[in-house]
Order: sequence, then structure tokens, then C-alpha cells
Amino acid sequence: MVVTKTIPDSGEQLNCTFASRYVRTSLPKFRMPEQPIPKDAAYQIIHDELMLDGNPRLNLASFVTTWMEPECDKLIMASINKNYVDMDEYPVTTELQNRCVNMIAHLFNAPIGETETAVGVGTVGSSEAIVLAGLAFKRKWQQKRKLEGKPYDKPNIVTGANVQVCWEKFARYFEVELKEVKLTEGYYVMDPVKAVEMVDENTICVAAILGSTLNGEFEDVKLLNELLTQKNKETGWNTPIHVDAASGGFIAPFLYPDLEWDFRLPLVKSINVSGHKYGLVYAGIGWVVWRSKEDLPDELIFHINYLGSDQPTFTLNFSKGSSQIIAQYYQLIRLGFEGYKNVMENCMENAKVLKEGIMKMGRFDIISKDIGVPLVAFLLKDSSKYTVFEISENLRRFGWIVPAYTMPPNAQHIAVLRVVIREDFSRSLAERLISDIQKVLEEMDTHLDRSSTRVAHVTATVDETHDGDGGKIAVKKSVRESHDEIIKHWRRLVDGLKTNGVC
Repeated sequence: MVVTKTIPDSGEQLNCTFASRYVRTSLPKFRMPEQPIPKDAAYQIIHDELMLDGNPRLNLASFVTTWMEPECDKLIMASINKNYVDMDEYPVTTELQNRCVNMIAHLFNAPIGETETAVGVGTVGSSEAIVLAGLAFKRKWQQKRKLEGKPYDKPNIVTGANVQVCWEKFARYFEVELKEVKLTEGYYVMDPVKAVEMVDENTICVAAILGSTLNGEFEDVKLLNELLTQKNKETGWNTPIHVDAASGGFIAPFLYPDLEWDFRLPLVKSINVSGHKYGLVYAGIGWVVWRSKEDLPDELIFHINYLGSDQPTFTLNFSKGSSQIIAQYYQLIRLGFEGYKNVMENCMENAKVLKEGIMKMGRFDIISKDIGVPLVAFLLKDSSKYTVFEISENLRRFGWIVPAYTMPPNAQHIAVLRVVIREDFSRSLAERLISDIQKVLEEMDTHLDRSSTRVAHVTATVDETHDGDGGKIAVKKSVRESHDEIIKHWRRLVDGLKTNGVC
């Protein structure tokens, strides 16, 4: 006798997720589902949704690393379950972090001996690193003011209007006034002269940017140090400098070793750098180092022992993964000084290729500098026909994510496109991008030429009216009426460019 068995939902027994019921239902968006689903179905459904994200390798807006060697990927996966804060349980990981701090401090010419331990800490990025450095400056300033019997409730930081938003966050969250040196057309970084003029007795530090987000330019930290030294002598304030080297900290030591911006300058007390930018590590790692122990107040350091031993800690968060710290150490010993130098030279060479290709088009002005972060920032010479924002939107059809943005005050009327050249952006990709930009311009020109013909027809049209004998009389429209029709036509055209045929 044959015994049969009915399977209520045969789809769940299939290996193919697309033959199951799970692709027929919407994914939960507000409430956790009542029942579990098979792991392969969960993976496939989420994986398919993520296909709609942009390609990280073609995201030219970001400075963040999007490629690492497979060997490092293995190390990351092997340590992904380690909580860095458990220092007693993972002493080797803690040691690797300390080695990274020492190497970076020496890279920045910290005044320490060859075997002397540097003062610094790993963070989840430069935002946390900047907050920690800012807190150290604020507390040092408050201590000094208290000893002098002076008010200590109105601290301020002087910086350029081109700073990253994390500086604004620090100022707002920790009640510090942010005094910004405004930009001017053609000069898109902080002017050291104007910055020093804004310094007063409540200034806890002046923040200089080594690699502006806007155009990659290095600010003149050496001149700032000289001017601020002179003002400190005149006033007795002893105002220090912090260098935000988030983007340029892993570039300047290898490409411009003679450029003085780091701890070689006496007033530079702390420096932050993003390991996940040109430190060549995936997102989630930053570093901040101090000149000496005296520059980091002891009262900001917490000591805990409930994880097995006394552990000093100075971070905003407690738990965090160990993977990026291990990855940073891998890159430092894998590449060494020569390897990092080769990577940065390649980035600069590919940036040069892209810059030359864009200049040959004759449509753009380049505002990025030859010395700085390897990126190309450029603006339209004539934006009366279309804008950089429309170019940016049209480039998405080819997969490219090229940001368009306006400059901060007082240069907000300047709109710019920017392409960041990372390690994984090859010359062939640079040449492809040049070709695609040219295609976009030609397509937009063709569209405008056709529209101009229609506009010319609109301007030449006339209204017809009847005379008293039943005949028709041609009456030209007024200049105002013709002008209004042209404006309406252009608005429809621009709206079409913003929405039609753009991914």
C-alpha cells in the first residue's frame, strides 16, 4: 500500500526562494513579524532590496574607503564578534590599537622617543575624535580661567566656514560658540590672518583643516602658528591649535613631507585623522593624538575595573567593534610608508588625468588645488543654460554619484561638482567618467537646441482677432506677454530635466 503525505506549504520545501510565498508579501516596515522565515529567504529578499542602493565604488561623493584586500576582509570577519572595550579579555586587540596610535603619532612628528608610548585613542571616526579633542581644549581652558579667577562660561572656537558639520555639532552639543571665518569667491579655506583677528581670551583653540571637504585644499597651518604665536606673546593668552586632518592626515606625510602642519609646529596640541578615509580602512575608524600627556586633562579619563582589570578610557561610546582597529593595523604593516606613498601618488595621478579631461571640455573652471586631497572640484563657466545640479542628476543614469553643492557663506552663490579620487578609482574609470560627462553635456545641449527652436516659435506667434467685417487681423503679443510665455516654457523644460530619464 502506498502511503502519501500532504505538505501544507510545499513552497517552504523548495530551495528557490522565488518559488516560495515570501516573495508575494511585503516586508515588515513598522512591526516585527509574528512568525520567522527561512534564513535563505530572509537573505535573498534583503539582498534584492539592497541592489537598489548605489554602487559604493562609483560613489564619488565619499572620501570613505570602499575596497580592501581579501586577506584583510578575512581578518575583519574573524574579529567581527569582538567588543573592543573588553580590553582584559582581548589584550592583543588593545595592543594593536596602541601600536596604531604610536605609528600615527610618529607619522605626525609627535615629540616622543622611538619607544615612548604616544597619547591617543581610536574612535569610530573623526567626528568622535574632534569632540574628544574639543572637550580636552575646553577643560584645559576652564581650568586656567578658574585659577585666574575669571569667568569660564563662554568658550569659543575659531575656524573657517568650510569646516565639516561635526564641528558645528560639537559647538552646539557642548555649548561652545563657533566663530567662523567667512569664505570669499576664489578663496575657499580659512584665512589665517582673519582667524587670528577673531581670537579672544575665551578662545579655547583655533581649528585648521588639512584637506577641506569643499575643494580638498590644505589650510596654511604654519602661517596660522606664526600669527597666533605673535598674538599670544602680545596678550599672554597661549591659544592653541587643533588640526582636523581627517582627509589629509594620511596624504601629507607621504606626498608633502616637508610641509609643516603637524606637531613640528609648537602650538599644534592635537590632531585627528580618519582611518576610514585615506587611512584605507572601511568605515568606522578614526584617531586622535595629543602632543603630550599635559594636553589631555586627567579628569576626562575614566578608569573601570569591572571587566577584569583597571582600564583607562576616553571615548564617547563604550562598546564598539574591534574589526576596524585590526584592519588599520593590517594596512599600516602591510603597506608601510612606501606602500602608502605609492597609493597616494596613484590617486594624485588619476586626479590629474580627470582634471585635464574636464579642462579640455572648455565648460568648467577648476577650483581644487594641485597640493591637497586627490579630488577634482569644478564649476560651470556658464550656468545660464543648465546647472551643476542637473549635470549631477544626469550622471546618475550612468551609475556615477557625483555631488553638486553650494559653498558656505559668503560664497554661497558658487555651485560646485566634486569628484573624490580614492584608492580604487583607476585611470580607466577616470577616462570613463570624462566620457560620460561629455555625453551628458552633449545630450543637454541637444535638448536645449530643440527647445530653443520651440521657444523661438513661441516668440514669433501672434494672436488673431476678427475685425468688424468678419476678416482676421494679426495682432502681435506685447513684449511682456512673450516674455511670460518664454519663462513658462523654460520652467517646464527644467522640470522635465529634473524628472525625466534620470535614475
